[in-house]
Amino acid sequence: MNTNRIQLNGKEILEKEFKTAMRGYHQEEVDEFLDTVIQDYEAYEQEIEKLRQENDRLRKQSDQTRTRTAATPNHQVNYDILKRLSNLEKSVFGKKYADS
Repeated sequence: MNTNRIQLNGKEILEKEFKTAMRGYHQEEVDEFLDTVIQDYEAYEQEIEKLRQENDRLRKQSDQTRTRTAATPNHQVNYDILKRLSNLEKSVFGKKYADS
């Protein structure tokens, strides 16, 4: 959600005054509804902020993982692969292959 498109916050909704008219809406019902709108609005703002923080955390974590992966020496990975391959050969061809 783009913050430039948000025009109101909870405080502005709360402080909004409407002119009264002879045959207007029931003021208490409007106030109750606006109270609900304010609560929802504030809950959405909190959820958006929480998601932004989580998004930032995940981006940093992703960047750290990329940096760590780039810094990991390739010979360690190759050693693990060779060890697994050796174990696989032993299980497939048996002990006879391992002794030779």
